[in-house]
Amino acid sequence: MDKDDLRQIEKVVGALITHKIDEVSNKFDEKLIVFKEEIKEEFRHQLGIQSENFQHKLDIVVEGHQMLSEKLDRVEARIDKRMDGLERKICEVDVNLSKKIETVEDKTDANTAAIGTLSKKIDAVATDLKAHRADTEVHKKVYKVKEE
Repeated sequence: MDKDDLRQIEKVVGALITHKIDEVSNKFDEKLIVFKEEIKEEFRHQLGIQSENFQHKLDIVVEGHQMLSEKLDRVEARIDKRMDGLERKICEVDVNLSKKIETVEDKTDANTAAIGTLSKKIDAVATDLKAHRADTEVHKKVYKVKEE
């Protein structure tokens, strides 16, 4: 074997090795592409699962808010009903209080008139007493008034 034969063997072996490396590289690239697609598909699948899970939790939150809103509406209706009842009672108390105030004013007017009459009677009694005292002082020997 001479150098040319060795070179030719090198070329053939090199070409064979290069061909095999290219073949393996192509198969590796193909498998890498398939693996990459599988990863993408799995990622999409997991993302879909997470999206559904998030949507489910969001639906639960929305349902809770709807229930709270309904409960607030019921409470508001009850409070409105109670407030209406209180307004009616306040109006009734106001009317009754006005009537009582009018009655008290009438009684006050009557009492003022009675006090005026009493004052006149007291003045008349005082005048009579003064006259009687003056009359008794004139007759000292018969009557004697003592004050203590």
